Amino acid sequence: MSRVRAHTIAVSLDGYATGEGQSLEAPFGHAGMRLMEWAFPTATFQALSGHRERVEVDPASAPDDVFAARSWENIGAEIMGANKFGPPGWQGDADWTGWWGEEPPFRTPTFVLTHQPRESIEMKGGTTFHFRNASIEDVLAEAREAADGQDVRLGGGPSSLRDYLAAGLVDHLHVAVVPIVLGRGVRLWDGLEALEDGYDVESATTPSGITHITFDRTRAS
Repeated sequence: MSRVRAHTIAVSLDGYATGEGQSLEAPFGHAGMRLMEWAFPTATFQALSGHRERVEVDPASAPDDVFAARSWENIGAEIMGANKFGPPGWQGDADWTGWWGEEPPFRTPTFVLTHQPRESIEMKGGTTFHFRNASIEDVLAEAREAADGQDVRLGGGPSSLRDYLAAGLVDHLHVAVVPIVLGRGVRLWDGLEALEDGYDVESATTPSGITHITFDRTRAS
């Protein structure tokens, strides 16, 4: 069976995976882009953004790129929460197709969890957004079928990822701990006491100051 994986989930030292006050102008709320700045210089991010030929990749970002690159290996479908797809109220905008322009980077069937589903949207490059008002288990089953033997990635945000973690449905989790304190926003770890008991846990700190922590489900789990 395909694995369920979450990668490059950035959290602050106090556990927030996004800031307060998300809007069209501020996708991460008051956190700005500070949670993801570590990823921007990596070769993986530059390639996904179409900047490889215009921006010089910082060689110092290579240790972080090891983790960024893994996020895209053997992925056949994506699941994301409503707040990752768009700012509050996007469901009322029939023209909204996500933050990523005409050619999103996912290039797979992508399932958006929302209480207000709409018709699927086929984008350039192979991404098709499907909007589902269903249980997380049912959406995962559909995503697994669409992945056709490859793995399913959970893209966040923190609320939907927390639901999958609480239900014991995540096989691999990569968290990038960023050395900032946000003080407010949406926390990842609430309600997940002793989550680590079901996983083999490893960590590595890179020159950028990011601590990458990976959780891999143990065989006994």
